[in-house]
Amino acid sequence: MDPISTVAPPQQLVLWSRLGPFDVTELDRLLWDERALVEWNAFIWPIEDLPLLRARMRRRRPGVTASERMGNEFLREHASLRRHILRELERSGPMLSRDIREHSRARRDERHPWWGARNVSLMLQILNVRGVVAVAGRAGGHRLWDLAERWYPEVETISLREAERVFAQRRFRALGVRLGRSGWEAHPDVGADPIPDRVTFLSPFDRLVHDRDRAEALFDFHYRLEMYVPKAKREYGYYVLPILVGDRIAGRIEPRFDRRTGQLEVLGRWGDASRADEALASLAAWLRA
Repeated sequence: MDPISTVAPPQQLVLWSRLGPFDVTELDRLLWDERALVEWNAFIWPIEDLPLLRARMRRRRPGVTASERMGNEFLREHASLRRHILRELERSGPMLSRDIREHSRARRDERHPWWGARNVSLMLQILNVRGVVAVAGRAGGHRLWDLAERWYPEVETISLREAERVFAQRRFRALGVRLGRSGWEAHPDVGADPIPDRVTFLSPFDRLVHDRDRAEALFDFHYRLEMYVPKAKREYGYYVLPILVGDRIAGRIEPRFDRRTGQLEVLGRWGDASRADEALASLAAWLRA
């Protein structure tokens, strides 16, 4: 999940790449009504993965990494704020961050692009990663927070070692190949059937190209997201999407959806974009552009 939606939010664009046009309200239904999915740490997971996620949530508490130690220090310094937030959620949750008043006048000097300068927002983020509070809904794109014990179902407890083993197996199967000591290894369950001759665009966060070095090694496709690169230094554009044709990444395209006018624009095309219009028609239909 990512707040940048030049075309569409990544969690929706990734699904469109695979499914074609679909009803985006289905994602909310599965998340908030049926609770078949769970939002945690900027990703959407199947609820069946909750025991594995719970193991990762517990991992954060000892403070192995620098960010975990910073989180521990913040929790120590703002213990009263933590208690205050949990009391507010217990009494009135689910709640938006802005509806939870600051416990003190203390504010951080730096402003984070996602949670701003409010200690409440940072505390909620830390408590979410550690499994104390949960995202229990969305209101206008903003997260609704509640106590994790009230939102997550009871699940079995498994060790972090076992959780990471399962995640590694699933990653290997999902990606199809991994780099081993003797070179590229294909997962034994991956078939040799021909890839459908289909054209689509990939989100910059799509797992097929998320590992940029892997994408270059497998597809001979050098790809970088340049939205944080100064305009004068960009090689291509602000939000450029790879064009997938069958089993090849053939080129790249920069679409932009103007929600105010309802227009889907193409700001640039590179490489072999000869079949891009096939995917553009599907994208426009899905966006109702």
